Amino acid sequence: MRRLLPLVLLFPVLSLQAQTGQSAGDNLIQYVRPIIGTQRMGHVYPGATVPFGAVQLSPDTDTIPYEMNGKYNPDVYKYCAGYQYDDKTIVGFSHTHFSGTGHSDLGDFLIMPTTGDLKLNPGTANQPHSGFRSAFSHATETAEADYYKVKLDDYNILAELTTTTRVGFHQYTFPATDKAHIILDLMHGIYNYEDKNVWTYVRVVNDTLVTGYRETNGWARTRTVYFAMTFSKPFYQYGARKYDRRQVYRGFWGHFDQNHNFPEQAGRQIRMYFDFKTQEGEKVKVKFALSPVSSEGALLNLRTETPGWDFEAVKRQGQEAWNKELGKVVIDAGQEEKENFYTSMYHAFINPTVYMDVDGRYRGLDQQDHKADGFVNYTTFSLWDTHRALHPLFNILQPTRNADMIRSMLAHYSQSAEHMLPIWSHYANENWCMSGYHSVSVIADAIVKGNAPFDANQALDACIATSTRRSFEGIGAYMDRGYIPSEQDGVSVSSTLEYAYDDWCIAQAAKKLGRMDVYETYIKRSGNYKNVWDPGIGYMRPRLSDGSFRKDFDVLSTNGQGFIEGNAWNYSLYVPHDPAALVALYGGNKRFVQHLDSLFTMNLPDKFFAETEDITRDGIIGNYVHGNEPSHHVAYLYNWTDQPWKTQERVRMILKKQYKPAPDGLGGNDDCGQMSAWYIFTALGFYPVAPGSVDYSLGSPAINKAVIRLENGKTFTIEADNQSDKNVYVKKVTLNGQPLTGHILTHQQIMNGGKLIFYMSGKH
Repeated sequence: MRRLLPLVLLFPVLSLQAQTGQSAGDNLIQYVRPIIGTQRMGHVYPGATVPFGAVQLSPDTDTIPYEMNGKYNPDVYKYCAGYQYDDKTIVGFSHTHFSGTGHSDLGDFLIMPTTGDLKLNPGTANQPHSGFRSAFSHATETAEADYYKVKLDDYNILAELTTTTRVGFHQYTFPATDKAHIILDLMHGIYNYEDKNVWTYVRVVNDTLVTGYRETNGWARTRTVYFAMTFSKPFYQYGARKYDRRQVYRGFWGHFDQNHNFPEQAGRQIRMYFDFKTQEGEKVKVKFALSPVSSEGALLNLRTETPGWDFEAVKRQGQEAWNKELGKVVIDAGQEEKENFYTSMYHAFINPTVYMDVDGRYRGLDQQDHKADGFVNYTTFSLWDTHRALHPLFNILQPTRNADMIRSMLAHYSQSAEHMLPIWSHYANENWCMSGYHSVSVIADAIVKGNAPFDANQALDACIATSTRRSFEGIGAYMDRGYIPSEQDGVSVSSTLEYAYDDWCIAQAAKKLGRMDVYETYIKRSGNYKNVWDPGIGYMRPRLSDGSFRKDFDVLSTNGQGFIEGNAWNYSLYVPHDPAALVALYGGNKRFVQHLDSLFTMNLPDKFFAETEDITRDGIIGNYVHGNEPSHHVAYLYNWTDQPWKTQERVRMILKKQYKPAPDGLGGNDDCGQMSAWYIFTALGFYPVAPGSVDYSLGSPAINKAVIRLENGKTFTIEADNQSDKNVYVKKVTLNGQPLTGHILTHQQIMNGGKLIFYMSGKH
């Protein structure tokens, strides 16, 4: 499998080393493998992007529709990131992609270079020559940080991609031909369906500049993206074809031939083409800028970020940006561990994404234009996933960015018609996906850890307003009864558990800010998890309005049992804010340990998760589901028992089983960096079991040494003495030469700088 990860990665890295003057140990992009997770369940893309970039320029390998014959098409799930490693053809290169999600949108503005007779249909995988798609081989494919290259075999075209924050930069090396085409497919999209495009407008300004926009109705209900596209070489002719299903009113545009060399197009389904004559080996370059505000904004972004045509300079700039971000943690470890670690760092620093023009303007939830004043505005908040470890990681490695992300959430709140913080938001839209109100976890975590250079009391007020929005997913019943009745909500148990944790977060923020009345209210609400605990069976269980527990219940099934993307076995362990009380619910230490042990060792037959597409065999160990997020804290719960060595044993086992440097190297959706953040924390030897607390739970580091370079100028060094695949048990831990008692490391201890040493052994 290693042969499939291109060795050509080393060459630009050596060039980068020479240009930056960095030591070999700091040339970290050589360990990034964007191809990891592109096969099966990872749902990441291999293309080019810069850290937190607004453009994600990547190949799409098929055009699977969201629906067929009026029903959901389950095959579309594989294409959440547009690319599947096993596919044999590439349809083109689009400019927006999610990284690792289990639902999708985007895939805006697909570009495809071709030669020969013009084809404006993408064709199908089983009949590729019926359209403009091309065969490709992994042997001629290279994926690096902010650089992607592939040979389009059917056209003998070498495609290369790189980006800036807001601009996608294409470089296509053509053969000699009088029939060179660059297709702009404005119909293409991820999770596409026939009526997803609400409207599209294109204007050909001159023979090198094209502008326009597209509005779509998908996961984001009202999303408009503007563009400016410029060519390095004038096209000698161009044209368009509309595929609108019906148009009752056409006006009087029939006076023109709109298909050939006509300077503007408007409709729902449009493909454009631009024709060139090329010499052998001639490079035709395309710069494609995006804006959330206007074509004028896109053009400003293009001229500001990419004023010239030096592809290599833009690529170098992007890779230097990645090297700077990856250099926040420098590790000493084996080759495989470095590839896993720095690819995890790469995936963790893709999202959230910048959402504003270079002048700070962006389109808000109120569909009005706003300007970010004194902060960078972000979008792509997959908070059900990322509140667990990604945002806590940012409080250590990216505190300034994390504070701006919270400012972005507060801007979202101020523009929200529902007066709520984000649940799952992207591109000026709340899509309401998943459950809980986990923005409050991100905000509370920043407040209690002292990373709150914003109006913390205003943020707490927003948390309170969100958590008391009675009409949202059972909150009213939850407030009245202390749980959500099963008759009212299909995920009543998991929502009750998540609300209880979120309420604890609000309580912690209130306590930090001295608002004890709020603290008392929410610390009481945080105990509501007990209201769905059935002591008769020892599991969390759906409860009816009359107070009784639902009789028809299966603790192993992930379908229809009151839990979102999980079963009672896993979710019954979801009390991250009070593990000691959870141990007591199970009857004490001995019974709790036995229960945890069985979770990792039992067998969960496929039938129990067959109807839950986000859970597959790839991400399961026993009945422990690492491929989905609700269990990510579970292996650390042994630290609240008399057998903490089992945390050390389990986390090292999970690292080996769920992560590997191969295309199928992720056991589940990376979910905007959450799976990767779990890896980073766990490899370093600690994990935030309950974000909203200043404490991290200790595990077993999988590196020999790590130096964390903090934004405050200090360094925090972690050493694992005698660490190996066999020596996974921790004999003792010292911090700055003094014994560290218990199994807790605090945030302030990290931010103060210093040295943490784990003394490892092969025996527990």
